[in-house]
Amino acid sequence: MLDLTVDPVGLKHAVQRARERNLLLPTFAQMQNPTLIPSEIKEELRHIGLWEVHPRNLFRITWHNEPVSHGGGFGPVNVLEFPSSLTGVPARILALVGKWFPTGAHKVGAAYGVLVPRLVTGQFDPTRHKAAWPSTGNYCRGGAFDSRLLGVHSIAILPEGMSQERFQWLSGMADEVIKTPGTEANVKEIFDKCKELQAQDPEVVILNQFDDFGNYLWHFAVTGRAMEEVLDRHMRPEDVFRGLCLTTGSAGTIASGDYLKTLFPEMKIAAGEALQVPTLMENGFGEHRIEGIGDKHVPWIHNVKNTDLIIDVDDEAVVRLARLFNEPEGRAYLVKQGVPETVVARLDLLGFSGIANLIMSIKFAKYFELGEGDVILTVLTDSMELYQSRLEEMRQEYGPYTAQDAAADFARYLQGLSTDHVLELRYPERKRIHNLKYFTWVEQQDKEAGDLEAQWYDRTYWKRIQDLVPELDALIEDFNARVQAAPS
Repeated sequence: MLDLTVDPVGLKHAVQRARERNLLLPTFAQMQNPTLIPSEIKEELRHIGLWEVHPRNLFRITWHNEPVSHGGGFGPVNVLEFPSSLTGVPARILALVGKWFPTGAHKVGAAYGVLVPRLVTGQFDPTRHKAAWPSTGNYCRGGAFDSRLLGVHSIAILPEGMSQERFQWLSGMADEVIKTPGTEANVKEIFDKCKELQAQDPEVVILNQFDDFGNYLWHFAVTGRAMEEVLDRHMRPEDVFRGLCLTTGSAGTIASGDYLKTLFPEMKIAAGEALQVPTLMENGFGEHRIEGIGDKHVPWIHNVKNTDLIIDVDDEAVVRLARLFNEPEGRAYLVKQGVPETVVARLDLLGFSGIANLIMSIKFAKYFELGEGDVILTVLTDSMELYQSRLEEMRQEYGPYTAQDAAADFARYLQGLSTDHVLELRYPERKRIHNLKYFTWVEQQDKEAGDLEAQWYDRTYWKRIQDLVPELDALIEDFNARVQAAPS
């Protein structure tokens, strides 16, 4: 669970550090609804770049940022709707856009959700603790950003096979960058490195997105509410919300589905993974190229009992569509096929996991034979800005992208998507996936088997986590009041 027990000494040190760094913390209520942010902070933000390392940018950890790089205010949730001319299905597919967060990805919210409960309770003492951020890329970017603002020694841990853009950015932000063997599928190697670091230095605090319920809670409360607003704003009276499609990664974002199910009990939650590493589908293993969706385990914070489908995505489809969506010949071909130029011009908002989420959504629509009045939600975690080196690698390996390539990729990987590798979960299949947590978390990471059983059998387990938002917001407000008070 999420421990909100206060350590008075650590809290005193955290308040002092925040005062020194001119740091105030947004509440969950303010991240849900930026109209609650004080006007003087909004005025400061008019003069600050979105990706600038500035303490006030913590208040831009929200889905409501104006989509500009400097001085923006707040507005509706940023959304991209994919037309049927692109997807080949009549259903409406709406995607929340993650680029317009500090660091260029919504994972900065997950990092905030993991760090802040420890900070406002004094469990994380910035005067002595070091922050280690195990990740497959974007999460440790968010963690390094938060750590820099707080003046905390940060350690970014991620697989060596991730895109060069991640390492280039981290080299100027994190105090240490540790490359572990493998790619996004090699999460155990990240966990092993965390244990090694703690054995060497007990002051290293592991802020693990895969097992920390601050990640779950941020997405339940903030992303879930943003999705509700998207549906309220974009659904027509005749529309029906059918489901949420997300690659699981750390299983933080999919917690938004738990929130949506409180409003739409008939909706379906689809969890996605790479076909090349079918862990959820068939206890499988392997390697894949869909950066940012680490696998070969089931995250501790994944509420598997609330998941309805597994959809596996071929990584070849993802890398092919990355070229179709971003190469000049690919974009020109899409326009010729009737895709609106306004949509084509925004396809760079899809990073690799966003493309995988779009593929999932199309397969979901075909599996359930959805029509014009059916709505699907998904998320674009980051943008192609973080994968330009991958595009260049593909140009070097395969040569220039031609109109013939575009026609083949459009036909095969968009219009030709089928319902293969889709598993609608019965009760025993859900429990099989849930039970996989035992091998990672109980055998390897020292969790209690009783806690694993509680996740499945205790009907109040997930609700007790969800209900912590008011208590946490009260602690954040108290922390800010202490920071703004005259030093004692």
